[in-house]
Amino acid sequence: LIVLNAKIYTVDDDFSMAQALAIRNGIILAVGSDRDILNRYNSKIRFDAGRQDVYPGFIDAHSHFTGYAVGLQRADLRHTTSFEQVLEVMKKHAETHHTEWLVGRGWDQNEWPVKEFPSHHQLSAMFPDVPVVLIRVDGHAVIVNEEAMHRLNINQNTLFPEGEAIYKDGYLAGVFLEHSADRFKTAIPPLNRQELISALSEAQLNCVKAGLSSVADAGLDKEMVLLLDSLQQSGDLDIRIYAMLNPTDENMDYFVKNGVYKTDRLSVRSIKLYADGALGSYGARLLEPYSDAPNQFGIWVHDLPIMQKYCRLALDHGYQMIIHAIGDAGTRRVIDVYSQFLPGRNDLRWRIEHAQVVHPDDFGRFADFSIVSSIQSIHATSDMRWAGSRLGAERLSNSYAQQKLLAQNGWLANGTDFPIEEIYPLWTFHAAVFRQDHTGYPEQGFQMQDALTREQALRSITIWAAKAAFEENEKGSLEPGKMADFVMLDRDIMEIPGHEVLKTNVTGLWIGGKQMLD
Repeated sequence: LIVLNAKIYTVDDDFSMAQALAIRNGIILAVGSDRDILNRYNSKIRFDAGRQDVYPGFIDAHSHFTGYAVGLQRADLRHTTSFEQVLEVMKKHAETHHTEWLVGRGWDQNEWPVKEFPSHHQLSAMFPDVPVVLIRVDGHAVIVNEEAMHRLNINQNTLFPEGEAIYKDGYLAGVFLEHSADRFKTAIPPLNRQELISALSEAQLNCVKAGLSSVADAGLDKEMVLLLDSLQQSGDLDIRIYAMLNPTDENMDYFVKNGVYKTDRLSVRSIKLYADGALGSYGARLLEPYSDAPNQFGIWVHDLPIMQKYCRLALDHGYQMIIHAIGDAGTRRVIDVYSQFLPGRNDLRWRIEHAQVVHPDDFGRFADFSIVSSIQSIHATSDMRWAGSRLGAERLSNSYAQQKLLAQNGWLANGTDFPIEEIYPLWTFHAAVFRQDHTGYPEQGFQMQDALTREQALRSITIWAAKAAFEENEKGSLEPGKMADFVMLDRDIMEIPGHEVLKTNVTGLWIGGKQMLD
């Protein structure tokens, strides 16, 4: 394939520009001017880009690709603005989905007029005979009906870890957090193999339309990894996947203890844990109480001995540690644990996912141990309207501090955390640079001292995202010897005004030189 007449951002070390690409067997042979490429190469297959803008294929450094695929089969609650609207959506969903359990995902009480967790009574009255599980937008909390509690033998006498069950007037509200929420999510019957394959295909198509050539899937088990591998090997799945393993004995025995597993489309070399929960559901662990809930500090998810166990396994077998930490206490604990294993400056690239609230004393410790910040710029603009009430002004000033985090190692990785957010990397770019939501709020941007430049933002969803997965020599920039993964847009996001970035369309995507969009 020869691509001509393009405006190509190579995202190489010099951030150089080009016009044309020569590609053979899915690998870039040369990058240069139209004249240079045509003088050196010939091909029956030529693509005239019509002066459109070409970038390396976008990489989502932190997503839940398979969870998103499964979620496409469930009720979408992301745009509901009240619990009553949630109930309406579930009622319509039940009319067309006659499943053993009813499942929805995406509610956020912070978007409701009454910004607090509801009680299950209306949900139980609407669905007295079928179990219902409604998963919060961040995945860290659920609302369930009485039948779901009955199926799991949960009642007033059941004991829960501190803070993981919400009570109203002394009775279970049907709202559960973290491990207790996971009990309900685990009870949901899985899709069968064919349903799952169909869902993964639909998820890939949506990602391709968004400009994604690679995704990191944060939290997978053996059977799912093997399914993804088989679909990629058979040519039924083209998107490249960086698989983060859940901490299970089966995953450790099958993958970790046998070393890194790598193909041209799949990489298995990391273990994913959780220090704490999410800020929106009061699960992020803070050093001081929540400003709007003075008796709450948040929740610990994986305790210290578990973290230490898996850090040792990772270090011994050449795996990368990846730990979710959102609160300042969660972030500090992860750094403390990492510091027990990492030899100061290093190239092991152990990561902290999110790093949303960081104590001022801890920023420099990212650099001390070469800890990679894996951020989601769009979380800042999603949370900004209510984060201040959770944290107070002083803590907020050290939250979503992406420029401060970038300064530690000179690079960071960026993603969306979809389906918690939408799948669009252009939205990540917009949030990173302009720090505004889609309405243009706030007019001057949110905490603009931590906005990324356009070049930094583009690198964070291309070459730096590849580097966070040890794949910077294979992809993330358009250079000879690298995979021919590239995206074409109808506008130049490096030059247009911020509001136009959100109107930019993906007009083409190639993975390994294969055109994924007609």
